[in-house]
Amino acid sequence: MNEVGKWPRTAAVFGSTGGIGAALCTQLAQGGCEQIYAGSRTGKATGTSSQPFVFDLLVEESIAAASAIMKVDPPELVIVATGALTLADGTGPERTLKRIDPDAMAKVLAINTIGPAMIAKHILPLMPRDRRFVFAALSARVGSISDNGLGGWHSYRASKAALNMLLKNFAVEMARSHPEGVIAGLHPGTVDSALSEPFQKGLPDGQLTKPVDAAVNLLDVLARLNPADSGQVFDFTGVEVPA
Repeated sequence: MNEVGKWPRTAAVFGSTGGIGAALCTQLAQGGCEQIYAGSRTGKATGTSSQPFVFDLLVEESIAAASAIMKVDPPELVIVATGALTLADGTGPERTLKRIDPDAMAKVLAINTIGPAMIAKHILPLMPRDRRFVFAALSARVGSISDNGLGGWHSYRASKAALNMLLKNFAVEMARSHPEGVIAGLHPGTVDSALSEPFQKGLPDGQLTKPVDAAVNLLDVLARLNPADSGQVFDFTGVEVPA
């Protein structure tokens, strides 16, 4: 994490009790972040320096209420660490178009695309106009259209591709009034978390990353981004993911 000026002084993590989200909160605290807004459905605290809040990714009113809490002291860094690959009922990514189900697809889009968009809608207006801020959302390399050579996973791929487009849109719009801001997507790699657990079997040695290592990698990438990077998606090494 960048030590210059101990940035960020304040941060917000939406999805703070997930594998990556919890690790991000821990690393931010260890890096000297003074105020960490830690959001989850339960409102569980994630450390002594965190201020827990409750939000439901699928309920806009809860996101608006959470954002209002941060209005007095807005975060310099916002990370949306939410997402779903397998739904709560066990429905996983479709391997063929024959398995596409409209209800399941709608749920995946609601979680991976619409929810983060609602967070952006209510958080981005709080961001400072005269200094740097970063708004980042967890995306995935499979959301890249040009890098898609395998197909399948239709709803998940589409939801992340749509998220990436929205992040680009937000970056273009915010640059007009907030020239120092950065809005970006992050590909964390394959992290040992509940999201990836059903798909870990058979992974090559070294491909599965611990949440703490993923958090360190992602925070290092975010610390190095500048306004020229806004609107892009980057992997955990800082390499841009093609659109």
